[in-house]
Amino acid sequence: MLTHIAIKDFAIIDNISLDLHQGFHVLTGETGAGKSIIIEAISMALGSRADTTYVRSGKEKAVIELIAEVDNPAVLSILKENGLGEDKTLYILREIHAEGRSICRVNGTLVSLSFLNNLCRKIADVHGQYDHQSLLDPDWHIYLLDEYAKDEIEPVKQEVSRLYEKYSRLETERKSISDAQAENVRNRDFMQFELNEISEANPRIGEDEALEEQLLLLQNSESVYSTLSEVYGLLYEQAPSSQDSLGRSLKLLEEISSYSKEYAYFEETVSDCYYKLDDLRSELRRAKDSINFSPEAINETMKRIDLLDRLKKKYGGTIEKVLEHKEEIQKKLEYMDNSDQLLESLTKEAAICREQLHKACKKLTALREKAAKKMESDMARELEELNFKNTSLIVSITPLEDHGETRYTESGCDRVEFLIITNKGETPKPLSKIASGGEISRIMLAFKSILGDYDHIPTLIFDEIDIGISGVTASIVGRKMKKIASTHQVICITHLAQIAAFSDHHYRISKEESEGRTVTTIKALDQKEKTQEIARMLGGLHVTETTLKNAEELITESVL
Repeated sequence: MLTHIAIKDFAIIDNISLDLHQGFHVLTGETGAGKSIIIEAISMALGSRADTTYVRSGKEKAVIELIAEVDNPAVLSILKENGLGEDKTLYILREIHAEGRSICRVNGTLVSLSFLNNLCRKIADVHGQYDHQSLLDPDWHIYLLDEYAKDEIEPVKQEVSRLYEKYSRLETERKSISDAQAENVRNRDFMQFELNEISEANPRIGEDEALEEQLLLLQNSESVYSTLSEVYGLLYEQAPSSQDSLGRSLKLLEEISSYSKEYAYFEETVSDCYYKLDDLRSELRRAKDSINFSPEAINETMKRIDLLDRLKKKYGGTIEKVLEHKEEIQKKLEYMDNSDQLLESLTKEAAICREQLHKACKKLTALREKAAKKMESDMARELEELNFKNTSLIVSITPLEDHGETRYTESGCDRVEFLIITNKGETPKPLSKIASGGEISRIMLAFKSILGDYDHIPTLIFDEIDIGISGVTASIVGRKMKKIASTHQVICITHLAQIAAFSDHHYRISKEESEGRTVTTIKALDQKEKTQEIARMLGGLHVTETTLKNAEELITESVL
């Protein structure tokens, strides 16, 4: 609910603020005092379009501030998702600049007008000549109807939502496979070519590095052979060879090794060298004899390297990536081979689910039609009490269609719109076609009377609700608003004492002159002042003992 309003430099308002509470608030005052201007300012703070003509003459900008306490999970979720805090206290600022700029802030953060409007539709509903009425939005009507008969409708609606989600998922999968099949027809041959190319090449991880090393050896084979041959000759074939020299040295050292540890160390070290050199003989011979001088081997190795390089360039840059691409192609081709069977299965399952969804939607439509008749009956009674002669509400339920085909949604396949007949014999018209803001407000009051707290909008603001009514009807309007205020915060501008008498909180709007300019002031009235104000509303400029007594009687009779 709204807890505080501050308005500065808006039309004839200089600077006013007021605290609001739970319950029924009434704003009264003489004609032209600025009552509707306050509602207009609140409406702009809630997201209606800015009008620079409301900036007070000579001022740069008008500023409206609202503070609200919110506990609606949907509102708190919007705030959290958009980084606007998680506090239940909501601060809204609207600045309207004379040169045309408009600034909106929520909890100190700049937001767009559309965001502010959508957020505030869940916080307050303005009924009158403004553009905040949820009742005028046909998209909202199906929700109100479903809430009206929630106990019967909700279980079926949940089943429809579940089936719609399942059907949508199946259709998405089926379409994906069908589209993929069409694409695969064009790509299959190419994918098979890639698979064959990689499979025939049969690359192995690390093979490219091994081939580069092998090519380097082949390209330098003559030099390598010559070097290995010379080393082999020096070590084993030259007279005396290195091995012969080590053998002779070993024998000599063996003769003196027993004389000291140092000589024994020499003998052991030369012995190790001798036997290691002997072991090396066969390995050197094998390496030397394995040298291949074949140009054909060089060519084959280079061809293999070129082939691997082409594959790497085409499929990822490394042999690992090439093999991953091969595995991916194999999976896709395998999926293609099985897609016909999968598509057939999904098509059958989707058809069964669609039939179940169709039956559930028909059941939901029937429940809505039943609820619509009861709503029309309840509204007829409420409208008659509110002095709507020959007026009736029609709840229109029509099928949703696309090109002649039923269109399913998570809420069923119905379009619900509230239509109104204001005179006998007339064609039902949308609520938005009703010209009078007062009529719209009273129709909304009738809805609130039968819907209770279903819409979860905590604050209701009414202007012009008393236009064209008086006497008993005014008392009925007041009583209904008082009742609604037990579950909502209600703010109402009224000219009628019969409505004002029901208020929990009464504010008087006055117009005064200050420093040569006209300004609007507002004052919260105590019980005595409320009685005086209602007496003024009953008797005009002169308050008498009789009007005071009548005012007291009205207030006493207003107790529910």
